[in-house]
Amino acid sequence: MRILVVEDDKDLNRQLVRALGDAGYAVDTAFDGEEGHFLGDTEPYDLVILDIGLPKKDGISVLEQWRRSNRVMPVIILTARDRWSDKVSGMDAGADDYMAKPFHMEELLARVRAQVRRATGHAKSEIECGPVRLDTKSSRVTCNGQQVKLTSHEYRLLAYLMHHSGRVVSRTELVEHLYDQDFDRDSNTIEVFVGRLRKKLPTDVIETVRGLGYRMGPGSDAV
Repeated sequence: MRILVVEDDKDLNRQLVRALGDAGYAVDTAFDGEEGHFLGDTEPYDLVILDIGLPKKDGISVLEQWRRSNRVMPVIILTARDRWSDKVSGMDAGADDYMAKPFHMEELLARVRAQVRRATGHAKSEIECGPVRLDTKSSRVTCNGQQVKLTSHEYRLLAYLMHHSGRVVSRTELVEHLYDQDFDRDSNTIEVFVGRLRKKLPTDVIETVRGLGYRMGPGSDAV
């Protein structure tokens, strides 16, 4: 999953990027409202963490513009603890959740996982697809009850396909959602990672739909 962090506090921004990266997300950053608005308006993010008090353009205005432009990605706003009015304004502007500063990073990560699950139609922290089970809380993958060891990129790919199980996901969509702006976006990389996953999982779990992309299923023949 690909996340945008819009936070002008450089230390907090860096902490968020590190924590989200360690949790398996691809992360882009912005330090002011104008840059944040542009990225959120032009890139396909799965979730945005948005500070309210931003230079150049405040977070409420950024969020309102995204929603007017029908940008529907989940947004978690960051507010000052004593500014209850910011929380109300943010929720009215279209925020899905909020965190008051200072906050515990583990709580933020839990809220991120919850929003990503809800956006893709999953209610539980564990997602199952045939014999494959993904625990989004621990980033643990098992197949027939046995743990499967994956690299970070393999995990990102599998997690995205499992969050969107049953739907054909194009190579372009995978590239856009799995890697940050600075990654060398070569679609052949996706094929390499799919090949590696098929060696670690039942080969029929990830279906190739010729000319369209991939579909995660409980076990079906490739088209």
